Amino acid sequence: MSTLPLHEMSIDEKLQTLEELWNDLCSTPAEVPSPTWHDDLLKTRQKRLNAEENHLLSWEDAKRRLRARRR
Repeated sequence: MSTLPLHEMSIDEKLQTLEELWNDLCSTPAEVPSPTWHDDLLKTRQKRLNAEENHLLSWEDAKRRLRARRR
């Protein structure tokens, strides 16, 4: 494993290195494990989104409500 001289690197060099690492990881996404908590969080957010979609208004109804509030 190589060690980077982080304390000697400029911010730009660190960001460039980070970008290169990220690009390398993205080239083989199947090999990058996703933590369990991430899947749990995505499921929770999807459930919340689905529940909120049941309360969405059409654009016309939303405009009507906003106009009624102004009165």
